[in-house]
Amino acid sequence: MMVASVAVLGVGGWGTLQLIDVFTGGGKQAAAAGPKADCATKASPSPSTALVPKPAQITVNVYNATPRSGLAKSTADELKKRGFKIGDVGNASAQWDKKVKGTGVLLGPAASLDTSLPVLATQLTGAERRTEATRKGTTVDLIIGTAFKDLTAKAAADKALAALSGPAAPTSTASPKACS
Repeated sequence: MMVASVAVLGVGGWGTLQLIDVFTGGGKQAAAAGPKADCATKASPSPSTALVPKPAQITVNVYNATPRSGLAKSTADELKKRGFKIGDVGNASAQWDKKVKGTGVLLGPAASLDTSLPVLATQLTGAERRTEATRKGTTVDLIIGTAFKDLTAKAAADKALAALSGPAAPTSTASPKACS
């Protein structure tokens, strides 16, 4: 009876991890996302409520890594309407240009992993989150990828943002990998 209970718990835990992997993009998205895929940080949007900044406290640089013209500006304009501060807007650097296959990459300093990146991630479903160990400051980047259609619908983004700020938000157990 005990062995059966342990087996059921083990299979249930493994299944849960598989579901989390499926809904967070797993390792396949990181491999297709472009440069430095091996330093991608896979974390669920679950910072503690004390660390969750408001959109008005987050400065976002918006870069277009697609061949579509005007995408960074229109996305930045919409993020501004949603309360974010906007920094630089333009085309992605050569390191990222036309190399982001998913909806986008959210890139920031290591400290942003459990603070501003999850808040920004509520606005772009499926975006990959990465940190750079050598990056200073608090500004984060949204690098728009080729699979980008539009930001998450405002109602859904607001609901996800409220869930982040709510008292029942679980904490992240992922250990971040830093890019150099």
